[in-house]
Amino acid sequence: MPEPTNPSPSTVSAVVACGGTGGHLFPGVAVAEELRARGCRVTLMVSPKDVDQQAVASISGMELVTLPAVALNRGGWISFFYGFAKSYRLAHSLFKRRRPYIVLAMGGFVSAPPILAGKRFGARTFLHESNSIPGRANRWLARSVDGSFVYFSKAAERLRAKRVEVTGMPVRPQFLHLLGTAQARQALGLNPSAPLVLIMGGSQGASKINELALSAAPQLRRALPNLQFMHLTGVRDVEKVRASYKAQNIPALVRAFFDDMGVALAAADVAASRAGASSLAELAARRLPAVLIPYPTAADNHQHFNALALQQCGAARMLQQATATPESLAKEILDLLRDEVKSSEIRQALCPWHVPQASARIAERILHWNAAEVLASPVGDTKTMPVPTY
Repeated sequence: MPEPTNPSPSTVSAVVACGGTGGHLFPGVAVAEELRARGCRVTLMVSPKDVDQQAVASISGMELVTLPAVALNRGGWISFFYGFAKSYRLAHSLFKRRRPYIVLAMGGFVSAPPILAGKRFGARTFLHESNSIPGRANRWLARSVDGSFVYFSKAAERLRAKRVEVTGMPVRPQFLHLLGTAQARQALGLNPSAPLVLIMGGSQGASKINELALSAAPQLRRALPNLQFMHLTGVRDVEKVRASYKAQNIPALVRAFFDDMGVALAAADVAASRAGASSLAELAARRLPAVLIPYPTAADNHQHFNALALQQCGAARMLQQATATPESLAKEILDLLRDEVKSSEIRQALCPWHVPQASARIAERILHWNAAEVLASPVGDTKTMPVPTY
């Protein structure tokens, strides 16, 4: 079949399937916004999970569709396949009414049904893999899509795809607009002149990180009496964490979920964080030194390998959850707060991990895709690369 002529963006119907975690959702929204800015009619497909529904509540200018897909958990095959089938039928029904020109999947359990339905209607199909170890959905889809994009170059070696491009990680627009530290703290209602530690456990929170941070906080305050905290807990622990800071008389802004992370990261001097790829890209965008505590049961242990990649080049510190203690966490945070030389080295090492135009790059590539093209012009550190034979 001859390669179709690229249409005007104003006639393009584009579908972005993302969600299930913030690491899939927020990069997908960033690319969707770039496609919308180019005049495309954009449909955003997300999961029913609270993190998705809260994050998309304020989005306008694009169609929002909730797919009844569910993650594949141990022993949950029936629920998974039932959700998969319902999601496929819904996507197929929507595409029958308005045929998509592009379907982009960002990984996770929301990805596969729209890609498979899109291929039935002749859509160009693409995926983005954000982690160093590709997820199951993307590994399965990679052979059938027209092109793949990755954040970690190592991921390209693990995808059996027709073509893989290292594009960087899409981040939300607020991370691309600089905001001064004091100004960001004022916006949060915090002391603009006091140092700030940001604690975050990912889009759904992390009880272990919450416990470590609460136990480390008194040690940190003894060393730096004016230290303040911003703590993003997840829904389950928010009241417990808030009460603990209050009982210890430690100044802290505690939230279950915070949708303006650009301000939160701009306000902080150091972060303690999980190692999801989206969080790492946002830390890199703000050049924020961090202590990474990978989620130990993440699929294929991908958070460990994400964090390891940054640690090995001096762009972050890492603690393993199984061996981390309040003392070790406090030591790492104090080291970064007190030693400006070490913090500056981390900020410098973070620079290559942020590609400011990643969202625009992906949007342009999928809009003007040439299936016969072998190499693309490099953009920054990005490139089109051949995939090794397995």
